[in-house]
Amino acid sequence: MKLLSIVGARPQFVKAAVVSAAIEKYNSTASLKIEQKLIHTGQHYEHNLSGVFFDQLPLPAPDHHLGVGSGSHGAQTAAMLVGLENVMIEEKPDMTVVYGDTNSTIAGALASGKLHIPVAHVEAGLRSFNRAMPEEMNRVATDHLSDLLLCPTGTAVKNLKNEGIEHGAVMTGDVMLDAVRNFLPLAEQRTLLFEKLGVKPGEYILVTIHRAENTDVLDRLENLLRMLTRLNRPVVFPMHPRLRDRIAKQEGGALRQLLESARDVQIIEPVSYLDMLLLECKARMILTDSGGVQKEAYFLGVPCLTLRDETEWLETLRGNWNRVVGTSPKKVLPLAESLWSKNGAQPKGQPDLKQFGGGHAGDRTVRAMLAYIKRGAKKSR
Repeated sequence: MKLLSIVGARPQFVKAAVVSAAIEKYNSTASLKIEQKLIHTGQHYEHNLSGVFFDQLPLPAPDHHLGVGSGSHGAQTAAMLVGLENVMIEEKPDMTVVYGDTNSTIAGALASGKLHIPVAHVEAGLRSFNRAMPEEMNRVATDHLSDLLLCPTGTAVKNLKNEGIEHGAVMTGDVMLDAVRNFLPLAEQRTLLFEKLGVKPGEYILVTIHRAENTDVLDRLENLLRMLTRLNRPVVFPMHPRLRDRIAKQEGGALRQLLESARDVQIIEPVSYLDMLLLECKARMILTDSGGVQKEAYFLGVPCLTLRDETEWLETLRGNWNRVVGTSPKKVLPLAESLWSKNGAQPKGQPDLKQFGGGHAGDRTVRAMLAYIKRGAKKSR
């Protein structure tokens, strides 16, 4: 039995590492082994967004690297389709596995569907209900192309049911919770990072900004950068290449000048998964527009303010562990100050990790794929 996993962006490397480890665990006792093949589309190609994940995580080196690189959504997806189709014809997998909501995800689902190869979608059923997001269009289309929909939460299963998708939907839990539980002990050993950055655990705010809705809309981006200048607390800010390029290309340099005026903001290059996990774990709070970082903050019990107008991770909102705050400094700054203060509006209760499968999603994912393929084999007899 052969599975072909398709990855291209940093969150996918982490998810694929969990699934890969679960496959190896299954193979250690099974008589019929699962053969893993990995395709890296090259959507993320800088070492600190790609190569370092293969260095640090139990993820096998790619069997195929398409080297697509950056480009417009259409050009990037088209190039992936061509490369993926060629690899699929060569490998003849029993199933392809796609992850999340990137261009690599939709390209993998499209190429597989046209070749009549069953598709398993890890992290199926998420909805922000904002079709202006490229990620939302990718995830909706992928779900309707997929044969096996591996859902991280009960909300995701309900979303699919509301769209008429019931056959093939399985509640597995979230593989990212598996990753946090498995890799946090390794991350916590990397304490030299704090000496390098000159910050103390629990005494800084972690910020990430990368969504197109924030980086490509000037008013929203100006609001966010202005907010950073007024936090007046130590801020660690791993800057995504998309934002870095946007600031560099802006005429007049106003965005760059805004950031330069933020004396408490330490801008660093994107960091590895383990370093990011450590920074998240020890932050006083997190401000982000990333879906994955929202979840990880919740898993780690760190308060989070989501710099968007909606979230696909409704479960994280319980107890005010995560709050959707948009980009207005008038709304973000008072909440951030309140969270910083130990006497302020702190989250209530403890995060409920059972909503996300309790840390066993990798094993459930492998079992669901095996069951689907076995059912298909019986039907073909």
